Amino acid sequence: MILPLMKAMLVICLVLLVLVMMQKTTMGFASLYSKIFRRRPERIYKCHSIEEDEELGSLAYPLVLVQIPMYNEKEVYQFSIRAACNIMWPTDRVIIQVLDDSTNPMIKELIYEECNRWLKKGKNIKYVRRDNRKGYKAGALKMGMKHDYVQICEYVAMFDADFQPEPDFLIRTIPFLIHNPNLALVQARWKFVNADECMMTRMQEMSMDYHFKVEQESGSTTCGFFGYNGTAGVWRIQAINDAGGWEDRTTVEDMDLAVRATLRGWKFVYVGSIKVKSELPSTFKAYRYQQHRWSCGPAVLFKKLFWEILLAKQVSFLKKFYIIYSFFIARRIVTHFVTFFFFCVFIPLSIFFPEIKIPRWGIIYLPTAITLLNAVGTPSSIHLLVFWALFENVMALHRCKAVLIGLFEAGRSTEWIVTKKLGDISKTKTNISISKQSREKFCERCYPLELLMGVFLLLCGCYDYKYGNNHFFGLFFMQCIAFFVIGFGYIGIRVPRDN
Repeated sequence: MILPLMKAMLVICLVLLVLVMMQKTTMGFASLYSKIFRRRPERIYKCHSIEEDEELGSLAYPLVLVQIPMYNEKEVYQFSIRAACNIMWPTDRVIIQVLDDSTNPMIKELIYEECNRWLKKGKNIKYVRRDNRKGYKAGALKMGMKHDYVQICEYVAMFDADFQPEPDFLIRTIPFLIHNPNLALVQARWKFVNADECMMTRMQEMSMDYHFKVEQESGSTTCGFFGYNGTAGVWRIQAINDAGGWEDRTTVEDMDLAVRATLRGWKFVYVGSIKVKSELPSTFKAYRYQQHRWSCGPAVLFKKLFWEILLAKQVSFLKKFYIIYSFFIARRIVTHFVTFFFFCVFIPLSIFFPEIKIPRWGIIYLPTAITLLNAVGTPSSIHLLVFWALFENVMALHRCKAVLIGLFEAGRSTEWIVTKKLGDISKTKTNISISKQSREKFCERCYPLELLMGVFLLLCGCYDYKYGNNHFFGLFFMQCIAFFVIGFGYIGIRVPRDN
């Protein structure tokens, strides 16, 4: 009974692995095509600078709203406000809107004082505070769009609290929207200020660089669609309204809006040459919360939008197929399950069944090719590929769990926990004394699921070493160490509780 089931699971896993490989290869070729044939956004779309007009003066520039949503982000709130206020654009043609959902009175006061400081310098900045957090970030953005002064704005740029746009951000992005009326969104690339902080941030940088350089670029090049990253982008307000505005039904309000706008016929462009400084999560706890939201939210959204995508009349069948299969199923469901179930569960279990023969291409060649394809985003970190693969296998456990929670809309499917950023704390307090570290209870930094998987792989490795003929034990022991290291909390920056 068990053996036929294992054989069936092997076939399913290998088919899914091939699908993942095809997906990665297709996106890689699309991204490579755009580079070889110089299919840069600047060559595809009109984007010449706004011409100065002596008669019109500053009126030659469209009115732009800049939104900065915040929630108890004491360490980084100054970064985004300062950067937004230093953007080069006529002062009377830009409105900076700080949407503060903070619950900490002290932090509220600090943000309010920072806004007042820039207001006294002549900046057109608005401080907006809500009495509740209904709808979380989507609720704050939706309320921000209801103010009277927003009705005369044509475009809206959005930045999370830790994002620092360059002064020429609007000068380089707005022309795309002005000269191309079918474009709804211009998405910039994220540049990480703390990528070298620790091993965990280095591996995050590898994943995020692949996301932007391959996933976002291939989507922009092939069909003018990709997932909005929720920040470092500029929207045409007409497109937001046409799509139905912000929705708070999932924890990925940015992706929700992007899909609905696409179904209304709007196109997006990703401009990788425009980079916005931001911060990666430095603690493993913050990174886990972020990955839960990024994995659970799309699963919930896929359920809610499936029939709407299928029945949409303003997009082609090929684009519908791309959104359903490539964007949702392959990248946000299948990839996670193959990564965790096949490599961390099925292969270790297969050593107990000598009849199960996993082909070499399925256990060596394809996984190696997929791993190498992920390295193209950050060539300077190629020496960390093995560590990255082990780390991604561990994170696939949480992503699979989050996807299942999302598909079944279980208790945590709408949980929104803001990703904690450390700002200057990570620079000034990285070397924490042993006495302070000891204040953190041992059990508080342990993760039972990771430890359980570590024990499972350790047992499988020992059995294979003693009785097996596959010689997989080396892989099992390496993955086991990764689970134990992360399970005991020895990854990322550790900040004492009194901070």
